[in-house]
Amino acid sequence: MIVTVLFEEDTLPNAALRKSKSNSLDDNDTCNILATQLNEEYGFHDIIGQSNKMREVFELVEKVADCGSTILLNGETGTGKGLVAKAIHQKSKRINKPFISINCGAIPENLLESELFGHVRGAFTGATSSKQGKFELADGGTILLDEIGDMSSDLQVKVLKVLEEGEFEQVGGSKTIKVDVRIIAATHRDLCDEVQKGNFREDLYYRLYVIPLALPSLRVRKSDIPHLVSYFIKESNQKNDRQVNGVAEDAMAMMMSYPWPGNVRELKNMVERMVVLKGDGSITMGDLPVELKKAHQYKPTSTIEISDEGICLNSAVTEFEKALILQSLEKTKWVKNKAAKLLHLNRTTLVEKIKRHQLQPCNI
Repeated sequence: MIVTVLFEEDTLPNAALRKSKSNSLDDNDTCNILATQLNEEYGFHDIIGQSNKMREVFELVEKVADCGSTILLNGETGTGKGLVAKAIHQKSKRINKPFISINCGAIPENLLESELFGHVRGAFTGATSSKQGKFELADGGTILLDEIGDMSSDLQVKVLKVLEEGEFEQVGGSKTIKVDVRIIAATHRDLCDEVQKGNFREDLYYRLYVIPLALPSLRVRKSDIPHLVSYFIKESNQKNDRQVNGVAEDAMAMMMSYPWPGNVRELKNMVERMVVLKGDGSITMGDLPVELKKAHQYKPTSTIEISDEGICLNSAVTEFEKALILQSLEKTKWVKNKAAKLLHLNRTTLVEKIKRHQLQPCNI
């Protein structure tokens, strides 16, 4: 059975249909319309989601966008912190001013200060001319300090001054520069814990912790996965000139059961890979990446999380049993007598369960 995750033509808005038919749009144009429709129905400023967790995020963004308060985004890698920050800017009164993002963890410390605050000519070797920093370039707009938890203590002091007084000095300079910038900080770390460890300044933490916004991991909002997959298929079709039109039911079920440690970013990249390699038609079990199938069959999770949509207890118990059997078999190198002893079962019962779960030794 094939689950067609792309919208059929008769579900498009009438205006889009009329435009498509009258202008004889090609496949890429149609993909644009479909992607736009999906974002309008299931998303918020390119953030796809209909789960309760994401609705809460959208509602909070609406409430805080037009104020000037500092926002602290917290979430695992790949949960979309950058997209949420951009959505806040686009909904704010600063929309016509710059939105500038800088990853504090991706730039060496000796360069990050210059990137943030700029420098004057001769400030250091190679500084042949003055340069504006991100704070000055973002004047009147919004700056996203991504992975602020990776910032050194010395730089934290300068950021604190911008938050408290709206001013700073360039590297090597003495002139005070005043700016009007809204700061959105983002991190995958627990900053409260980092404060306790002495890795993050307590005064800066409380200046940032005005409006905290936690982004949920993909594994606790799995009902959004089909919508995300549909959106990314259309996006990848357009980008790579492909014509993939759906996902098989069993393949989608496996994608839904995967824990997605890299969250939405991992899902997006995996969908693009499958679209590129598939070319056209529907994605089936055979098209799923090896790591996804291997994780499903041979990497049981130690905990079970209940999403907003609930969980089927019988299915969870079955999966847990399967995971324990696999663990015992791998521990004993598939010697069934030894595995049965570990599980306090007789060999015949274990063999029956292995057949029922269709388990086989992993040779990859």
